[in-house]
Amino acid sequence: MVMPVTDKGAERKKSMAKAAAMSPDEGVPNRALSLFTRSRDFLNDVRSEMKKVVTPSWSEVQSTTIVVIVSVFAFAGFFYVVDAVLGQLQQHLYHFLGALQ
Repeated sequence: MVMPVTDKGAERKKSMAKAAAMSPDEGVPNRALSLFTRSRDFLNDVRSEMKKVVTPSWSEVQSTTIVVIVSVFAFAGFFYVVDAVLGQLQQHLYHFLGALQ
């Protein structure tokens, strides 16, 4: 089976030739129109995506908030213990090396 081959180089040359043949004044309105079109398309996409957004229920908000608060305190406790242990090890090491009398 033979796959069709497209010549992208020829397409690029045509678009470059078209751009070169266009006068400098023709490009400005097209760019402004293009900006307007892209902006309109972007806002339409935003509107369609916002329609997909689902607001969580009050019970979901409460449960995830509780999970976050418990996680924060658990990590705080963990880092407190690790800091205390490493601090004691550092003090014993300094004492062993004679840095602190």
